[in-house]
Amino acid sequence: MTRTFVVGLDGASWRLLDPWIAAGDLPNLAELRADHTWAETESCLPPVTFPNWKCYSAGKDPGGLGVFWFEHIDLANERIDVAKGGDFKTAELWDYLADDGQTPGVVNMPTMYPPRDIGGPVVAGGPDAVQGEYRSIDSGYAAPEGLEAELEELFDYRVHPDPLLSGNDERGAEVDAILDVMESRFEVALHLLEEKDLEFVHVTLFYLNVLQHFFWDDEPTKRAWELVDEWLGELAAMDDLNLVLMSDHGSGPTTTEFYINEWLAENGYQAHERTVEDFFRPLGLTRENVLGVAKKAGVVDLLAKTVPESIQQLVPQSAGAKRARKLEAIDLEHTQAVASGQGPIYLMPGTPESVRDQLIEDLRAVEDSEGPVFDGVYRGEEVYSGEYVDEGPEVVVDMRDGVHVNDGIGGGEIQTAPDRWAAENTRNGIFLASGPDFTSEGEIDQISITDMAPTILAAHGVDIPTDMVGEVLPIHSETPEVGERDPIDIGARGEGTSEEVADRLQQLGYME
Repeated sequence: MTRTFVVGLDGASWRLLDPWIAAGDLPNLAELRADHTWAETESCLPPVTFPNWKCYSAGKDPGGLGVFWFEHIDLANERIDVAKGGDFKTAELWDYLADDGQTPGVVNMPTMYPPRDIGGPVVAGGPDAVQGEYRSIDSGYAAPEGLEAELEELFDYRVHPDPLLSGNDERGAEVDAILDVMESRFEVALHLLEEKDLEFVHVTLFYLNVLQHFFWDDEPTKRAWELVDEWLGELAAMDDLNLVLMSDHGSGPTTTEFYINEWLAENGYQAHERTVEDFFRPLGLTRENVLGVAKKAGVVDLLAKTVPESIQQLVPQSAGAKRARKLEAIDLEHTQAVASGQGPIYLMPGTPESVRDQLIEDLRAVEDSEGPVFDGVYRGEEVYSGEYVDEGPEVVVDMRDGVHVNDGIGGGEIQTAPDRWAAENTRNGIFLASGPDFTSEGEIDQISITDMAPTILAAHGVDIPTDMVGEVLPIHSETPEVGERDPIDIGARGEGTSEEVADRLQQLGYME
């Protein structure tokens, strides 16, 4: 059986890559696309790291995962928790490969911390493998036992770059550190494939999208893609290897910031209360400003270790109150709706259906000089399926390309120029399949991100779980002889530490 190497390119989009391909700057990617099968993909809503990496690996939309964004909003109990890897209630394609007797490996995929038993090596990564604010993690990120020591000895392996990129003007050591960790991701994945005799390996380049967020198509991002292209050339030259390229979502230049909770308040769906942000912000004291000063003084690690979390959280963010502090800024007794960033909106328990209908109608009517702000506004049950739909948002917006839906409360404005990110996530990513098990079809019609797991399983001769909503794509060189099978119950999962995950996401701009 042919081995498979999946390269997960966080936030990759043909929109970004096409000009570089046309200019001859990415020759190996250009050759792969010219000679094999490729497509634009559609991510699940919202098009973001949590949940779309799991939409790929589990072949399900968020209704079958139990995670709908980086946070869980529970208005019945008046709490907001940051989602963790252990919150995803699903088996993944590598569990089914292992159950079939094949040995998989996973390197640096978000949502995989703490690492769990998949029948092969796991190296956790993404934004969720952390041990404290702004600090990397030096243990507990890999399994089985002994793998961390091996990676550190052979590759001086780091889970996160250091120093960590946190702003658009950081183009020196921060960018170099990201390129270094990207190089090590490829080295480790190829090492595991060869030395551990794996049939399948997945590697994610999460920090690729961090560069895109802060720089879009500028030189730091191009340097990263040129590095990727060199490795794709090496992998494509290997015998008897399927090479699959994919992304969790796409990206595009940010044109505007839309503060969804401010809009809800302005239109009568939410009531606000005064918070500490209202006193600090006029003085110019924000977490972003404090972090910038601390980085220049070289005391970030010291402050992270010595300043209590409760004090850190009192310093306001430029975009307003976030995460659990949103609830401090909202008068829930007089509120009907609360939003997360980038799409999900939750209604207070007992809110009449007529209110949801009116909210959807009002959101669909929101326009600016470029037209409707949202490409679509949906009931949650219209875009999600599976046993956890009732835990999800009642309303979901599909951001127009270029719109960053920001959930900050307290800034006072509904729509502004872009804040931190030069590029925002979009719904359309990339897919490419090459190797002995796949035909060369050229460009095919758009596919769903949920189609990837069943298509890869079929290439490995593994029956498709009945709870996967994706389809097996007709791109195999021989018709796969696979049927259906019952899903695997992976049981209880590790929890991780939600506040530390939130801090890392905030540092990178994912939760501001």
